Amino acid sequence: MVDPETDLSFTRTINAPPALLWECWTTPEHIKNFFMPKPHFIEACDIDLRVGGRFNTTMNVDGNKIENKGVYLEIVDGKKLVFTDTYSEGWAPAPDPFMTAIVEFEDDGNGGTTYTATARHRSSESRQTHEDMGFFDGWGTVATQLEEYAQSLAKG
Repeated sequence: MVDPETDLSFTRTINAPPALLWECWTTPEHIKNFFMPKPHFIEACDIDLRVGGRFNTTMNVDGNKIENKGVYLEIVDGKKLVFTDTYSEGWAPAPDPFMTAIVEFEDDGNGGTTYTATARHRSSESRQTHEDMGFFDGWGTVATQLEEYAQSLAKG
């Protein structure tokens, strides 16, 4: 359930099958191709796909490297990923966590995916900060890049 006080969420139909989107979201080499709105990019990604396993990325934003360390909280194979920067591997608490992300993949019955991305925050202030940073444009761009990248894999 989405809480409008603390959560930002959107749903979109992506013209690629759920299994392919799942592969893109769970493979470090694939993550690098869609996870940051261009011209920004992911320099490095390290995934240990299990509850408590790491989901670490190094983002490059205008030449500035930003490390983001997190863990998976829930994994429903092929359907749902929940990860957070509240903890890093070994359940080490983060000094200043930002959000928990929930990404869901549902077969739309037409060869595509109903894709839902939710960012859950600790407070309405954190939620507003993320919205002001451009959550909808940024995560929307990532969804578009994911669709384009997944389609390129399907053709290859």
